[in-house]
Amino acid sequence: MKPALWAAPMGEASVMPSDAEPLRAPRLNLLATNSAEELIRRCWRTALLLPALADALALFKSGRPSRLFDITDYPEDDKELITQILGEGEVAGVAVLENGIIAQMQEAVMAGVWRIRFTVADGRIVADYIEVGSIPAAVRLACSRLPASISYGAAPAGAMNVMPLLTEIGDRITRHCDSEPAHVITFSLFPMSPEDMSFLQHTLGVGPVRLTSRGYRTCRIVATGARKVWSVQFYDVMDTAILDTLEICDIPSVAIAAEEDFHDSKMRLREMQEAYFK
Repeated sequence: MKPALWAAPMGEASVMPSDAEPLRAPRLNLLATNSAEELIRRCWRTALLLPALADALALFKSGRPSRLFDITDYPEDDKELITQILGEGEVAGVAVLENGIIAQMQEAVMAGVWRIRFTVADGRIVADYIEVGSIPAAVRLACSRLPASISYGAAPAGAMNVMPLLTEIGDRITRHCDSEPAHVITFSLFPMSPEDMSFLQHTLGVGPVRLTSRGYRTCRIVATGARKVWSVQFYDVMDTAILDTLEICDIPSVAIAAEEDFHDSKMRLREMQEAYFK
């Protein structure tokens, strides 16, 4: 039997607004235009920010808290220049926090550097940050409110394997330590009826975080409504799912900036500081 694909339910019970979009950097390369030199001359705050970001990258170690740089009150010219310098990296996403505040996240072309913009329901921006860390703190904060257990009723008619699978998931949630590798459940390795998948999806629900990684392959990462349980799906160039899994872990590794990349990011920021602000 061909396994049904996980499709996180997005009904009234979902905490993720259907129109919540990640932060995206504009494609225009302002730094290559004739007006760039004058813009750079005006943006002294950006000139001070770049070495501070590089220093934070140099000091970062896995497991340490992220470091935030508040640019909410920066002039628009500085914000535009920062956007152009940071560019658009592989990972982007949204996280829904308390009181309906949405964190829009975009990784820079320098791994470990993130642009985080906090908005409210009407789209108004209430805070704007640059964050240095392996994953934005907003992701963990949003997931910290999820229940650390799952509950469910009797198996539905037509069920095949969903009940032992739910038992396995519940057990793994309880026993998993954040320092351990993810426990991966691959749907193609055992038969799941449509009734199984529907019951599984509605038992777990959809959580407050949605991420996309566009590296070698597109990967969509969605938090379920249970803590440490994530839907992780890989797609080919035709946007066809080629791997459909659940991961029981703190944060799926495909979304996390690797510590070994922080040195390269630091050097790239130093080079940009030297090229544009010296």
